[in-house]
Amino acid sequence: MKKLLVAVLTTTALAGAAQAQEIKEFNIGLLGGENAQDRLNSNECLRAYAEEALGVPVKLFAPADYNGVMQGLLGGTIDMAWLGASSYAGVYIQDPEAVEPVLVKINLDGSYGYHSIGFARKDSGITSLDDMAGKSFGFGDPNSTSGYLIPSVEIPQYKDGITMESGQYFGEVKFTGGHEQTIVAVNNGDIDAGVTWADGQGAWEDGYNSGALRKAVDAGLVDMNDLVEIWRSKPIPEGPVVLRKALPADVKATMTALVDGLNEVDPDCAYGVAAGDSLGFDPITHEAYTSIVAARLAASN
Repeated sequence: MKKLLVAVLTTTALAGAAQAQEIKEFNIGLLGGENAQDRLNSNECLRAYAEEALGVPVKLFAPADYNGVMQGLLGGTIDMAWLGASSYAGVYIQDPEAVEPVLVKINLDGSYGYHSIGFARKDSGITSLDDMAGKSFGFGDPNSTSGYLIPSVEIPQYKDGITMESGQYFGEVKFTGGHEQTIVAVNNGDIDAGVTWADGQGAWEDGYNSGALRKAVDAGLVDMNDLVEIWRSKPIPEGPVVLRKALPADVKATMTALVDGLNEVDPDCAYGVAAGDSLGFDPITHEAYTSIVAARLAASN
């Protein structure tokens, strides 16, 4: 393993032994963008770095759905997670004091937005939402920003007559369980189209620079030449890395510095953690997500 982030952690390294007395363990939750084993593999380097930095056992948790991570943060059994914007909003709405956003992934162009991408098989003849009447449409998870919240707001705005109810405009609207499941289901022809997330930058053939499509290409699950983009959302603010507010200040400082410095110290590790190419992570605050909180509140009413 590469030498720990000595330079990055100099300001918080003095905490060392004191931290071990304040916390007995540290748990990192992983949202369901891909299958559990791949999520664990992509973040194992982060787990090892965190264990060395904190001096206590660090475990990764990859629940079956987004709500598992959200409830872990709310209940105090998960200490840190990279949430989607909607998942963060969901936690904040339930308990504004549960977590604090500390970092956000930065795209190669310096932005921190991404898109919900609608896609279908190229051989389906589907090229836009106009071709989706009566067809099956797959969405990842009810708590996913790009996998449901934003599409549920923006897709009905595409034209009159489109709703998110099964059997109305679309023949079936179904939840697949996650981004990877959606991609595989469309690729296999099990559903006619689906939505997932990507930064929308770089080449379609690569699955863009980062996101679920890029991870699926890296895993050998799809050939992007077999797929076609049929819809794209407006830019969505990238979800935050959050820490439980109740954690000791030195623990929060250490973990923030560790993730913040990951791209410089271990680019391969940062690639896995960030789901593709990025400039790493920069500081972020709650104010970046007030519009998503409002959208989530509106959707629940």
